[in-house]
Amino acid sequence: MTTRLIRTAEELQELPSGGRRAVVMTMGALHEGHATLIRTAREAAGPEGQVVVTVFVNPLQFGAGEDLDRYPRTLDADMVVAEEAGADLVLAPSVDEVYPGGEPQVRVTAGPMGERLEGASRPGHFDGMLTVVAKLLHLTRPDVAFFGQKDAQQLALIRRMVRDLNFPVEIVGVPTVREGDNLALSSRNRYLSEADRATALALSKALFAARAEAPRGAVPVRHAAQEVLEEAARLQPPLQLDYVALVDPADFTDVPDDHTGEAVLAVAAKVGTTRLIDNLPLTLGATTLGATR
Repeated sequence: MTTRLIRTAEELQELPSGGRRAVVMTMGALHEGHATLIRTAREAAGPEGQVVVTVFVNPLQFGAGEDLDRYPRTLDADMVVAEEAGADLVLAPSVDEVYPGGEPQVRVTAGPMGERLEGASRPGHFDGMLTVVAKLLHLTRPDVAFFGQKDAQQLALIRRMVRDLNFPVEIVGVPTVREGDNLALSSRNRYLSEADRATALALSKALFAARAEAPRGAVPVRHAAQEVLEEAARLQPPLQLDYVALVDPADFTDVPDDHTGEAVLAVAAKVGTTRLIDNLPLTLGATTLGATR
């Protein structure tokens, strides 16, 4: 299979899909996490369907002082990853193609859930993310779209937007892919020095330490995560914690101490100049059987 590169939605619509169209939206700098999304999309679309990978660094979701200018742009390498994972097409539009006439005056607003955690740390980020996802859903017209669970709040907001605004698409979350040392795969990992990476491992260490306490409830979970993160704050370089939160997966509000059932433990921190996020879904008050790292 040879993956075709296209630049406009018009080119995409001129191509017959033949069956189900599955879309994976990315900002490029593809890694094994993205490849897993593409392979999952390929399986869902089937041999007669069409898998489209979008590569677009969305300026609307970067705030002042964030890494828009240095965000890696590696389209040639991305094409190789997409082809090996089974994509039929890579749509890599220009900013003018996605936002003709400049920044859109009408945007999708994330609402209260978009103001919590990542939204509080990065004001306007989720409005920009939802606006581009809505645009790309219209431009690609998929039957199903795949997103990574590493960006758990993003995934929850996309699902809410699709439900609230009646988008005719199925949204599927794919589990986080981790490296051998348990660091969640991210395009930003390439910014980490060896010492930075050693400190960054505290994120996943905190999550898995907390998961071991999940049968005992919310309080031990929070304590276990906080203990690991406080220790990492004393490393060199130190972990600079942004937030650690145990939240309801439906709306990302903090769960009460007596909560039982589903929850998400989410963490964000900076190591040096690199900001990283991670999370784990948990079942509080019940033994989790067959859990994987």
